[in-house]
Amino acid sequence: MSDLRLPPEPRDERVPVVEQPSPADAGPAGAVGGGRDAGAVGPGEPSPVGRLAATVERLRREVRAAHAEADGRALIELAKGILVERLGCGPAEAARQLAELTGQAGLTPLEFAVDVINQAARDRLSEVTAAFLTATAARAETAGARGDDSWAVRLRSAESGALAAPDTQAVADSLLEHALAPLGAEAVAIWALGTDGSLTLAGHAGFSATEAGRWRHVPPGVATVARRGLAERTGHWIRSLAETGLPSIGQHHHPEGGRVAVPAGTGGRIHGVLEIVWPAPLEAPSPPIVRQVEALAELCAHTLGTSTGHPFDGADGSRVQPGTTELMDLADGLHDPALVLVPQLDAGGELVDFRIHHVNSRFLDPAGRPRGVINGALLLEAYPMAAGHSELFGRIERVYATGEPYRAHRMRLTALVDDVPLAAVADINISRHGGSVLLIWRIEDETARLASLLQHAQRLGRIGGFEENLLTGEITWNGQLYHLYGKPASSAPVPLEDLPAHAHPDDAVTIGRFLRNLLHHRRAASTAFRLQRPDGVTRHIRVAAEPVLDSDGRLHVVRGAYQDISAHHWTEVALAATRDQLAHTEQQASERNRLTLQLQHAIMPPAQAPLEVPGLDLAVRYRPAETQHLVGGDWYDAVVLPSRLVLLCVGDVAGHGIEAATSMVVLRNALRGLAVTGAGPGQLLSWLNMVTHHLTGSVTATAVCGLYDPDRRTLRWARAGHLPPVLVRGAQAEPLPLVGGLLLGAVPEAVYQEHEVQLAVDDTLLMYTDGLIERRDRSVEESLAQLLTAARTVPPTLDLQVDRLLTHSRSDTDDDTCVVGIRVAP
Repeated sequence: MSDLRLPPEPRDERVPVVEQPSPADAGPAGAVGGGRDAGAVGPGEPSPVGRLAATVERLRREVRAAHAEADGRALIELAKGILVERLGCGPAEAARQLAELTGQAGLTPLEFAVDVINQAARDRLSEVTAAFLTATAARAETAGARGDDSWAVRLRSAESGALAAPDTQAVADSLLEHALAPLGAEAVAIWALGTDGSLTLAGHAGFSATEAGRWRHVPPGVATVARRGLAERTGHWIRSLAETGLPSIGQHHHPEGGRVAVPAGTGGRIHGVLEIVWPAPLEAPSPPIVRQVEALAELCAHTLGTSTGHPFDGADGSRVQPGTTELMDLADGLHDPALVLVPQLDAGGELVDFRIHHVNSRFLDPAGRPRGVINGALLLEAYPMAAGHSELFGRIERVYATGEPYRAHRMRLTALVDDVPLAAVADINISRHGGSVLLIWRIEDETARLASLLQHAQRLGRIGGFEENLLTGEITWNGQLYHLYGKPASSAPVPLEDLPAHAHPDDAVTIGRFLRNLLHHRRAASTAFRLQRPDGVTRHIRVAAEPVLDSDGRLHVVRGAYQDISAHHWTEVALAATRDQLAHTEQQASERNRLTLQLQHAIMPPAQAPLEVPGLDLAVRYRPAETQHLVGGDWYDAVVLPSRLVLLCVGDVAGHGIEAATSMVVLRNALRGLAVTGAGPGQLLSWLNMVTHHLTGSVTATAVCGLYDPDRRTLRWARAGHLPPVLVRGAQAEPLPLVGGLLLGAVPEAVYQEHEVQLAVDDTLLMYTDGLIERRDRSVEESLAQLLTAARTVPPTLDLQVDRLLTHSRSDTDDDTCVVGIRVAP
């Protein structure tokens, strides 16, 4: 085989082999044992120990040949019997025909006998042999050789030895010698599966007696290689045992070797596991090898299954295992609906269904059919949906195969009645007893389910129900109401008339009105009160009740419910306090905004009186934010200095509110005071930066500062992080160059560049804050381009031009805005 390496001829470890000592091991005189008198042996003559070893080896070969001859003779005699039946002749004629046919086929008598058996049997071994011979014949034809026919002989010899073996131990010896050793395996273990899921070592070959004793019994739930094989129908093939870390028999002798664990089962039931050991890592096996191992596992299953007794024919034609009668008696003693199922096998011995052999007296069909219709029917005929999404049939099949019980809570069962699916929910319990299966289901009662649902709803809603008979005085409380009152369930319920004694004194009037409406006016009523419990805890409770009148119109019963609304009450209290706090905070914020706006308007009115400067028109505008809480720190200033120069500036303090407004006042007044020093705009901004940096609250701001000389018609200006002014000359509008300058307050000291521009008659210069152009969906460059387009239209007066810019501004940030405009007059 190309996929499994064949080892040398295996040695039988059951008979010890004593090797002959070399001449060097003998004493000086040639005696064995270091010179002691063990019998003189001349040169070249075998020692007594050597002669004993040779005799043992010869006897071992004779025993092995006798076993092989006996197995072969049994197969030849079986083939003769087949010919007697097929040809209708006697034994002598069948022997002669077998000899002639053997000679014509060019095979040995044993090989031809196996071919006859395979053709007549048509069983699992014959199928495996045919598939294997087809594969080997194809490889042999490719190589120009003849196919290997010895595998069929080996499998049939293994089968013959297993069937003739007195116990499972002999089966293990036969499997290893005839079938597994040629595959390269060195050991085999046959495990019997117990009803509790345990594994017992029923037979082994290739392991020492000490190692087998250590693995005599494996308790349920212990993860081993054999246990892993039970979980998969096709078995578990392991390349190297060391790679898995699973414990197993013989694990210390060849930890790197391969392992195979295949479930041994027949008729849908698993009786145990066949575990095979290879000395070296196991490569991926070919399909013929896998089928051979599965066939050998089935041979083991026949041997393991003999301990369960032989089935007998039931009245309905099914195969009934011993112990089924006792299981039926057990089912009749249960208080839950139960079914006793027996396996239904096809002609090939494969499990196809389960027959409902017995149903107990408490059986309830989910579809409402009588017991007589279900009893004796096949499971898939009575419940065809069991093979559907619920996987009930698969669970039963698994329990029957492995013996491991199965339990499920709220499994959905579906029955077909006149092609109409009827569903029910039940708790399922499946267990195997001998060769039968006990299925117990407890169908969920709809009334009990709704009662349980109501109980959970009352618990989650903290609701307790009551009913009071006013004629007999009988009062009924549920468990949740006792919990609300803080009273043990063994105490007496509280009548409605005694309710004021358990409530806060301040709620007596409210409770009295509730009782009058309910008991005297006979109207449904509800109220809320504070319940004082015996443990000193006060709970806020809402009670609602309704009267029930008898046929004569008299008040007979009052029923209702209590609900603990403490959490809701305290939530309302907290919400009310939060609303009051928010209202107070809103009032404070409104007052702060009003003061901020008043302060801003006092310093910078929206429209300032015209500034009288010869040869210069000047207009200033301030537009506050529409939303009061967005009142910010935009500012402007235009003043004639003692040096006859005109100070022009706009600025924007970061942030909003009274803090921004007060910072704006400080910066505006500081710049006006610094300007009288006669310093240039760059120096003024450097000093203003120092003032801003030392203000509390980490204030930052932007600004443009310019000094206009009316005599020379020049403007010398500098900027601190602000947009440059816009010069409108004729039909053109362009921003002045972007000179360097950091925003105010960012660093302690900063230097600001200055730029000078020569103005001409009718030139217009615009200074503004970002509230004029800023948009959320546009970049600053796009917004500036729109401003330049609007500025190119020059109205007759400067006031009209500034107002037009504010009117047509596309800003959407609702920020305050400052605009300062100058126009050189003739």
